[in-house]
Amino acid sequence: MPNNYAFIDSQNVNLGVRGDGWKINWKELRLHLQRHYDVSCAYLFLGRLQEYESMYISLQKAGYILVFKEVLRPKEGHKAKGNVDAELVLQAMIEVQKYDRAIIMTSDGDFACLVRYLKEQGKLERVLSPNKKGCSILLRKAAGEKMGYLDDVRDKIEYKK
Repeated sequence: MPNNYAFIDSQNVNLGVRGDGWKINWKELRLHLQRHYDVSCAYLFLGRLQEYESMYISLQKAGYILVFKEVLRPKEGHKAKGNVDAELVLQAMIEVQKYDRAIIMTSDGDFACLVRYLKEQGKLERVLSPNKKGCSILLRKAAGEKMGYLDDVRDKIEYKK
């Protein structure tokens, strides 16, 4: 059985699907990754804010390994931002000998170099972007036939009240 790892840019994915008017059921997404891509380990990269501690606990219970980026409170009128790109790339490279293939979940073109490298090494299973319209052309080009979109499985992973 394959031993695949997922590396998820949570802010990018979350904003991407919300821009399409829906929310992810993170527990269902974790199950989807396990069932369809044999993901044994799913890293979720996100900024840490004290007011979301209960959400972090539920994400861990759903089976994610959380990797936090410190978030600095911006000046009034600006949003808090925790850019996780370097952490995601570093973790994917640190773990590269432990997994068979990687699933990279983002729409950010900054990950095109990681995707190209993993593909060249035979280590790329799939790149999953929230949607096609918001996905970087650089990322799509790097992924080629390995590109996929979360809106294609929205019915399976959408949060429903």
